[in-house]
Amino acid sequence: MIQLHYNLSPNPMKVVLALEEMGLAYEPVPVDARKGEQFAPGFLALNPNGKVPAIVDGGTVVFDSNAILLHLGEKTGQFMGRPAQRGELLSWLMFVATGLSPFSGQAVHFRHFAPEPKEYAMRRYGFEAERHYGILDDRLAARPFMLGEDYSIVDMGVWGWARLANFVMGDGALDKFPHVKRWFEVVNARPAAERAEALKARHTFKTEWDADAKRAMFRFLEPAA
Repeated sequence: MIQLHYNLSPNPMKVVLALEEMGLAYEPVPVDARKGEQFAPGFLALNPNGKVPAIVDGGTVVFDSNAILLHLGEKTGQFMGRPAQRGELLSWLMFVATGLSPFSGQAVHFRHFAPEPKEYAMRRYGFEAERHYGILDDRLAARPFMLGEDYSIVDMGVWGWARLANFVMGDGALDKFPHVKRWFEVVNARPAAERAEALKARHTFKTEWDADAKRAMFRFLEPAA
């Protein structure tokens, strides 16, 4: 059975969706980032970067959500598109990994968590988040899924962040991107997506945004005296 080290943030949730879509048995192991559990020695042995998700699949350890999606897709032969689409699959998967994900994450940080002054950073990362959604919207204008007719691990990667678009860009965010909104409603209605969201009830994570949580999430902050 695959062991999944996760929390409910976008990157782990895209892996949960993949596991559910592929029908793979897995054991979810919670890692509470606000308690600093991502820096425990046992987890750092899996991912020296101290970020979820990570999986243990038999004797194989894989970290980084997009690497995990690729591993699971190749392992099962599912949701990998057609052979002629290999270049597109890799390109769009890396678009998620190097563009959509980090810019969305920074937009969240400066919108919700950073101290003042932050106007420039909010404008910078808000613009980049919207720019990436604009690229997705253009891509989905003429096709039902990211690779065309075939639902794939690329869609799963985008879903992880799109489900929190309002948190990234503000209320009604997807109304600006009608093709992404249509796509999201289709993917989000899939039974596997419903099962993935139901994982929220399995474990309890810290919700308080206190000084300890800030130090655990942002390690550059000074420790308590």
